[in-house]
Formats: sequence, structure tokens, C-alpha cells
Amino acid sequence: SRLSAVNQKKELVVKDKLLIISSGAFVGLAAVVLVYFGNPDNMGFCIACFVRDITGALGLHRASVVQYIRPEIIGIILGAFIISKGTKEFNSTGGSSPLIRFILGMLMMGGALIFLGCPLRMILRLAGGDWNALIALPGYVVGIFIGTLFLRHGYSLGRSNKEYSINGYISPVIAVFLLILLLIAPSFIFFSESGPGSLAAPGIMALIIGLIVGLLAQRSRLCTMGGIRDIILFKDFHLASGMAAILVIAFIGNLIIGKFNPGFTGQPVAHSDIVFNFLGMLVVGFAAVLAGGCPLRQLVLSAEGQSDATMSFMGMITGAAFMHNFGLAGSPAGVSILAKWATLIMIIILLAIGFGGLFATKKEIAVE
Repeated sequence: SRLSAVNQKKELVVKDKLLIISSGAFVGLAAVVLVYFGNPDNMGFCIACFVRDITGALGLHRASVVQYIRPEIIGIILGAFIISKGTKEFNSTGGSSPLIRFILGMLMMGGALIFLGCPLRMILRLAGGDWNALIALPGYVVGIFIGTLFLRHGYSLGRSNKEYSINGYISPVIAVFLLILLLIAPSFIFFSESGPGSLAAPGIMALIIGLIVGLLAQRSRLCTMGGIRDIILFKDFHLASGMAAILVIAFIGNLIIGKFNPGFTGQPVAHSDIVFNFLGMLVVGFAAVLAGGCPLRQLVLSAEGQSDATMSFMGMITGAAFMHNFGLAGSPAGVSILAKWATLIMIIILLAIGFGGLFATKKEIAVE
């Protein structure tokens, strides 16, 4: 019976490894397909960019070139929700410092819009030959490393608790509401007529691909931050293998469709400010560790009923509006002086949250 248990455990490990690699491979392939059929180059999938576009479509910012209700985000949330309900993993929980998580969502979005992409797009930009992502990747790793230092010393935002079930349905309801707005296109919804927001794959295709990505991300626990964090803390490469699969498949796909364009300059929706490509992704990595997941993972967790992750999602929307309304987002022209100061302030806020969570945890332990 012991031998049988060992064999079953090995089979589970192999299945988990195949699942995370196949999930990453599908995301990489999906990104290339979406670009081929109309999404902006090197932006087949970008959680930050797509949430930013949705924010603009709702009129929360008025940057006319980035306004569109992206079906991919709707699909990710609904796909993860459907599979979590089917596997009975949907569970309404929350109450773990929701306002702090809201701020962390804002900061994740802020750092992503300095770099011009979330961690997923960073991988896709690298697969498309954008060497600016080679600068951003070490920044992301450094940000995650700083976050793990707080984790090692006991950082926590407190325990999540069981909540009324209605709380867990907020994110899926938002996704359905956005889908209705996309379908009926009322006059108060904005759609870009030029720029990245005007470039999109067919809506049905994007929605279906989003659904599949949401399903796979929920089952595999795909998370770019988690992959790097686990290597740093546990020397565990399981989640990182999913990241590697995204990179390899997207790279091959870009070669096939003629979208591999190596270099630092002339890259689509990108700038070549070395320092702030690095620092922008440092902010994203640091915030993702403190929040417990990268932007993609936050969407999936919110779809599973975790209202704390939904607060991070709401923070991302607010962060997108804030960054564009105050002229802080990066652009192909570079990063403004005000945006550079804002990046440094974001790092200071993250350090304050980190030390705050650390001291609060130690105080709670002392009281107990």
C-alpha cells in the first residue's frame, strides 16, 4: 500500500507539471493568435493594459487611444468562476486588510503603466524581441526578492474569513455587466478610434480564449510572481515552468507569423528608459508579493470568491484611472519627470505597507 501511495503521488506530480506547462503553452499560443487576428503587437495578453482599456471605456480616464472593453478580461474571470464552481473550489472569503489590498492593486497598476505592461506582457514583449523587457525582468525579480524578505520575517495582512456568499459573486457579476455593455455598446461607453485601444481581435474569439485561459489559470495556479517567489524561497521551479512555456511558445509563434522584431527601439507601445523600465516592474513585483499574486492571479482569485482579490482588482481599475488622469503613465515617448517621482513614491508606500504588515503580525503574535 505504501508503494501504491508513492506511485499515486508521483502521478499527481507529473499531472500537475503537465498542467502548468500546458497552461503556459496555451497562454503563449493564445497571445500570438490574438496578435495575428488584431490585438496590438506584443500585447496578445496584458492584464494591466486590458484593465486600463476597460477603465477608459467606462469613462474613468479620457486617454482616447486606450479605451475598449476587452473580452479577454471578461473571459478570464468567467472561465475561472465556472471551473471553480464546478470543482467546488469557489468559496466566499475576505476581510484580510481589504483597503491595503486595494492600494496594492493601484500600485501594481501604477508600476505596470510606467513599464507599459504587466508581468505577462513583459514575457510576451521578450518573446517578440523587445529587449527593454530584458531590463524589466531583473526589476521584477528584485521587487519579488524584496517582498520575500518581508515574508521571511513574518509579513502578513491578516487572516481571511468566511463571508456571506454574495461577496464572492461580485467579480463574476462585474464581468457579466461588462459583457452586456460590450454587446449593446451604449453611447456612454467609449471606444478608441485610433491607437492600441482600436486594435482588437474579433470579440467572440477573444472571449473564448479568455474563458480557456481563466479555466487553465485556475486549475494550474499560474502566477508569474509565484513562479519567481517559489524559486527564491523554496528552489521550486514548478510555477516557473509555466512562465517558461509562455516564453518559448510565444517566441516560436512570433517567428512563424513574422512578429519577432529584436531591438530596444521602435518596439510597439514601449519606451527605452532603462531605469524606469526596471523600477516600474520592481514596483509590480514588490506589490504582487505583498498582495499574494500577480495581476492575472488576482483576477482568478477574485473569480474564486475571494473578495480581498476583488479589492485588488478594483484597485487596479482605480490605479489605471489615476495614472492616466494625472499624466503619470509611460508612453512610447518615455516617462515624464512627474511619473518618475511617482514611481519613487510608490516604492516608499510599498515599504511602508511591508513594515506595517510585519510589525502588525509580530504584535499579534506577542499578544497571543
